[in-house]
Amino acid sequence: MRQNNINSTAENCTNFSTFAKLFIKNIESMLTVNNLSVQFGKRILFDEVNTVFTDGNIYGVIGANGAGKSTFLKILSGQMDPTSGHVFLEPGKRMSVLNQNHNMFDEHTVLETVMMGNKVLYAVKKEMDELYLDYNDSNADRIGELQVQFEEMNGWNADSDAAAMLSNLGINEDNHYTLMGDLEGKLKVRVLLAQALFGNPDVLIMDEPTNDLDFETIAWLENFLANYENTVIVVSHDRHFLDAVCTHISDIDFGKINHYSGNYTFWYESSQLAAKQRAQQNKKAEEKKQELEEFIRRFSANVAKSKQATSRKKMISKLNISEIKPSSRRYPAIIFEQEREAGDQILNVVGLSASVDGETLFTGVDLNMAKGDKIVLFSKDSRATTAFYEILNGNQQADSGTFDWGITTNQAYLPVENHEFFENDLSLVDWLRQYAKTEEERDEVFIRGFLGKMIFSGEEALKTSRVLSGGEKVRCMLSRMMMERANVLMLDEPTNHLDLESITAFNNSLKNYKGSVIFTTHDHEFSQTVGNRIIELTPKGAIDRYMTFDDYLDDEKVQELRKKMYS
Repeated sequence: MRQNNINSTAENCTNFSTFAKLFIKNIESMLTVNNLSVQFGKRILFDEVNTVFTDGNIYGVIGANGAGKSTFLKILSGQMDPTSGHVFLEPGKRMSVLNQNHNMFDEHTVLETVMMGNKVLYAVKKEMDELYLDYNDSNADRIGELQVQFEEMNGWNADSDAAAMLSNLGINEDNHYTLMGDLEGKLKVRVLLAQALFGNPDVLIMDEPTNDLDFETIAWLENFLANYENTVIVVSHDRHFLDAVCTHISDIDFGKINHYSGNYTFWYESSQLAAKQRAQQNKKAEEKKQELEEFIRRFSANVAKSKQATSRKKMISKLNISEIKPSSRRYPAIIFEQEREAGDQILNVVGLSASVDGETLFTGVDLNMAKGDKIVLFSKDSRATTAFYEILNGNQQADSGTFDWGITTNQAYLPVENHEFFENDLSLVDWLRQYAKTEEERDEVFIRGFLGKMIFSGEEALKTSRVLSGGEKVRCMLSRMMMERANVLMLDEPTNHLDLESITAFNNSLKNYKGSVIFTTHDHEFSQTVGNRIIELTPKGAIDRYMTFDDYLDDEKVQELRKKMYS
């Protein structure tokens, strides 16, 4: 239901003055949403939303699970019609959308798929190529027209531009003329991302663009977008990514969408501060104002030093008190406690190796885990990290090597795959009761209270485990881990399927946890703020460094060593 001309919008205006204001508003903005409502049955997802996305800003769309983030992006891009209302794209501007259908281009080559991101350019190129096959006097004029049009769109550089984009995203030249249908899934994701970015679109819409990307590729994308001159609207659960690129956060709450200047961390911290102030009924208004002003000054100083502020022209233009409001979000109470404190000996690994179908995953790993270590375990091959956890938990046999847990340790493990835990029809109360250690913990009142803290209140606690969503299953698995009161945690991709609220609460919990942790995650913020030691598993051994994750990625000697270990 895209309305691309002023006349159709004017018909809905009650008088000329209203139309004139709307006209001016549309001219100033790249993308305008007018009176948009979305309703599914009796459920109202959006109610009379009016908002604008202006040129040169990057908007991070956030909202609780089910708030309608993906639906909103589909409406903006014309893939779905709203119940009522209109979306207006500035005339002559091009919108590009990150395609979610990974099999849509299976009959096309990788390079061709990227160029199809600019539909007009690709159509001109295709027609021109077809006419060249039967060149004659009758089509010479048309070929000339197409050549002029193609040149105006910088079409003669399209192949090289598409190839450069692919290379930046880790698709080597050997694959550029491969059919999409012959690529593995993770490479397809990168090609479709290149397609969305290709040709400098005026409006770029992306839903979870960092999924299945490694840290190096995400860093490249962050730098690319930090210097991007046009409008970007993105949904992501990656807080580091949102902080690195966003000038605004677009919060979906109560069926409305509100834009806030700043990145995700500013939005989160300011909304928490506003909620705390709302609870302080007796605090004087002037004291609250001073606290807010000091918060803005502190955050603005941090932003001024950030990569975003120094590398892109579109710096955050304003941070004002009126924008700081409490959020209605619910954050789960993720709290890991230890039944007892572990001694000095946590885990000793000697010469551990593993392979799959004759392919080496890691070899000769030596590890002496110290008390209080919070280890970021990662590899370019996710099978390596998962195999490591499975060996430590006795679920898989190593090719060689040994490991010993300290006698004072008790471990809790969150596997990357959890479906086997939910192949039953138990209610959540009975499901969690399986892992209770004491009579008190088996009591229904205790379990319901526990589940309530994890946002399973009332009737939700009686849902059967088999029908849970991915995020609900992870919250159940975290509840199970918390009841174990372990002093060593092992976490394989713990943020998978979780919403931003759960990820943030989880992250904060691990920062405060007094025990030892080994974890693997694609969440950069998790790795940077929790880990104090980095261990990378490679086919030629392990790299082990006591440093932060960012320092590890920035260390030139480490990067040289990594190249050798994977070569």
